[in-house]
Amino acid sequence: MLSRIAESLFWIGRYTERADGTARIVDVLRLQLLEDPAADEDQASRMVLSVIMGMPSEGPTTFDDVGASLVFERSHPSSITGAWFSARENARRARETLSTELWEGINTTWHRWHGFGRGIVTDRHLSWVRERAALVSGIADSTMSHDEAWDFLVLGRSLERADMTARLVATGGLPGGGAPWSVVLASCGAQQAFMRSQRGLLSDDRAAAFLVLDREFPRSVVFSLTEAEQRLQAIAPPQEERIGVSDEARRQLGRIRTSLEYRATADVIADLPAQMLRVQSAVTAASSAIATRYFQSGPLPTWTKDRI
Repeated sequence: MLSRIAESLFWIGRYTERADGTARIVDVLRLQLLEDPAADEDQASRMVLSVIMGMPSEGPTTFDDVGASLVFERSHPSSITGAWFSARENARRARETLSTELWEGINTTWHRWHGFGRGIVTDRHLSWVRERAALVSGIADSTMSHDEAWDFLVLGRSLERADMTARLVATGGLPGGGAPWSVVLASCGAQQAFMRSQRGLLSDDRAAAFLVLDREFPRSVVFSLTEAEQRLQAIAPPQEERIGVSDEARRQLGRIRTSLEYRATADVIADLPAQMLRVQSAVTAASSAIATRYFQSGPLPTWTKDRI
C-alpha cells in the first residue's frame, strides 16, 4: 500500500473519532452545567479548554466560548468542524481505496454539518455528531475488506479513542470544576454497560476503573490500547521476533497498557490524572513512531523537464 494512502486512512479514523470525542467532552460540560446550577461556568469552561484540550483562554470563559472553539472553529483540528473537514479531505485523497458507501457517508456528513452554520451548541448538534461518527465507523467495518487499509483506519480510530477517553476520565471528580462520574459515564455511552457489569452499584472508584481498565467495553482505555496493538501487529511485516519488540509504536502502547492493566486498581485510581496524562503522551509517541515507519516524511517527488 502507498504510504500516502495509508496515512490518509489512519487520519480518517483519527479525525472521525476526534469529532465524536470532542462532542462527548463538550457534552460533559453541558450536562455538568445543567445538573449543577451552582457550578462555576467560567472555571469549568476553562478546564475543558486549557487542561483537557490544551487551548488556554484569556478572560472570562463561558460555555458559548467553548462551543465556538471546540464545535464551530474550522481552523482548529480539535474542533468538530475542523475534524469533519480533515476527515473528508483525507477520504478524498484515498477515494480509490474506500468503499463507495464509506466515502458517501463521510462526504454527506461534512456537507450536512457545514449546512448547520454557526450558532448555539445544543444537544441536537452533539448527539448528531456522535450518531454520524458511529455510522461512519460501522460502514467502514461492514463494507471494507479487513485488510491493511482497514487496519490503518482502525488503528487511527483506536489511538484517538484511547486519547479522548483519557481526557474525559481526567475531568471526572476533580475539585473545582470536575464533572460528576455519572455525567462522564453518560457522555462515554457507558452508563448501561457499567450498571450491568457492576449490578447497579455506582461509586466514583468503580466508574473510573470501568472507563480505564475494563477489557470488554470498547471505549475503555485498556480496550482501545489493546485494539491498537493488534492492528499494529497485523500491519507489521511477517517476521518472528525472538527477543524484544522492534516496533517502537507497539512498545509505547504495550508499556502503558501493561502499566495500567497489571497495576493494582486502587493505585491507578489514586493517581488517575497523572496516569491519564501518561496515556496521552504514549499515544502521541506511538503516533509519531507510526508516521516515521509507515508514512512518507520527505517531500513528494515531482516531475521536471529534461534539460538539454
